[in-house]
Amino acid sequence: MGAILFANDLNKINTLKRKAIRIIQYEGNTKMHTKNEIQNKKGYAVEFEKLMDNINNIIEVEIIEKGLRKKIKKYPEIAIRELVANAIIHQDFFQKGNSVMVEIYDDKIEITNPGEPLVDIDRFLDAPPKSRNEILASFMRRINICEERGSGIDKVVELTEKHQLPAPIFRTVNDYTVSTLFAHKKLSEMDKQDRIRATYLHASLRYLQNNFMTNSSLRERFGIESKNSSIISRIIKNTLDEELIYIYDESVGTRARKYIPWWAK
Repeated sequence: MGAILFANDLNKINTLKRKAIRIIQYEGNTKMHTKNEIQNKKGYAVEFEKLMDNINNIIEVEIIEKGLRKKIKKYPEIAIRELVANAIIHQDFFQKGNSVMVEIYDDKIEITNPGEPLVDIDRFLDAPPKSRNEILASFMRRINICEERGSGIDKVVELTEKHQLPAPIFRTVNDYTVSTLFAHKKLSEMDKQDRIRATYLHASLRYLQNNFMTNSSLRERFGIESKNSSIISRIIKNTLDEELIYIYDESVGTRARKYIPWWAK
């Protein structure tokens, strides 16, 4: 643990040299052309802030607002910090020859760590925290890199809603865990599954906040005016059809209905 946290050069330690975190930036939306690659060779505690700076420099874009040039981040910094910290502390160190990897495309950012998650990916929001590497997680909490309270994914979902980004995706691929954040899209640009996923996560987040999802709250999440509530009603119906949410009280009229995630039924 001392080496993985404080080494000046992980490449000099045979058992850990493949555990240095890699950042890869691609041209476009595929892996076809690599634009830049950075390997952070120092221990995680020593180089975490530099790692985040490297990522934030890549995701920074320049826009023109009211005639003035302005630099903004394509993704919430805190959301990326939470996902990278989670990937570090939940990685499976028994897997050899691989490491945590951050891949940045024009339309998304993916954080991958070795090892399948210890809880169902559909329950990342509400499941009690489980750590594969308890001592590592405890130390990283003490140096304020992670919280170890199981609230990291809640923050990620809440921040993507606040910035009206597409909902994140969490998936497992061949013994790896992959977390994906997407760049901004209008509701009209999101496909059916994007909308359903966002609705399920919104219902889950509201429930964990001792509240309920409604047509009104989902309109606000997507940035839709009240006159377009019929669009939101169709999205809710599609999510109900997938059995990812349920009506809280069916005796209530359609306009006043509240919804809960499937696991809260």
